[in-house]
Amino acid sequence: QVQLGESGGGLVQAGGSLRLSCAASGRTFSYYATGWFRQAPGKEREFVATISWSNNTPYYADSVKGRFTISRDNAKNTVYLQMNSLKPEDTAVYYCAISRYPGSSLYGRYDYWGQGTQVTVSS
Repeated sequence: QVQLGESGGGLVQAGGSLRLSCAASGRTFSYYATGWFRQAPGKEREFVATISWSNNTPYYADSVKGRFTISRDNAKNTVYLQMNSLKPEDTAVYYCAISRYPGSSLYGRYDYWGQGTQVTVSS
């Protein structure tokens, strides 16, 4: 089993910043990437970013490129999502998940999910 725990969400004004954390524990040895997804009310869950554990290569959705940065602390088995220049449309519950497929943006390729953390951006 794998456990994932997110933290760092909150309320911020447009143009502000937040940093989300995702800590993984348990039997993670057969996994190779951590991704972030988000889900706004009434919308489907969408891909935000992912990072490969082997070489820390990041991949981003077009909607967040240049504003969000995903990174990983190998020693802590923790992945971060630094979110800058936040917009009201970034408001959503943010979830982290792990996958055996580095670079994947596909929801179905992620096996374990965290409980989510709310990010609210006010205009």
